[in-house]
Amino acid sequence: MSGPGNSNAGLSTHVLDTARGRPAAGVPLELHAVQGDTRTLVTRAVTNSDGRTDAPLIARGELRRGTFELVFHVAEYFAAHSPSDPAQPDPFLDVITLRFTVADAGAHYHVPLLVSPWSYSTYRGS
Repeated sequence: MSGPGNSNAGLSTHVLDTARGRPAAGVPLELHAVQGDTRTLVTRAVTNSDGRTDAPLIARGELRRGTFELVFHVAEYFAAHSPSDPAQPDPFLDVITLRFTVADAGAHYHVPLLVSPWSYSTYRGS
């Protein structure tokens, strides 16, 4: 990662359970910085009752250019909140990894995860 950030730049996330139509509380996640084949843990967090982390993953003013991975551990969340399916006793989704690049260290990046037991999507928010 390189390049200084500014006071408005930061990184945040939230998780929405689209099958239940509500925020996904209690989802463990990790943020890693990636350089080549090396991944460095930046922070760990768990989503709160609003599906967000209690603090930004990277505080405003500390964001740097570079590649990152957000790793969401969703299997336990869905095991606790979804009806069991005898035809598929193991969860379809276990760990969801989103790799993205911060090109503008002066911008705020918001990376939400919209997830159901069978699919997910994301986008770059602001």
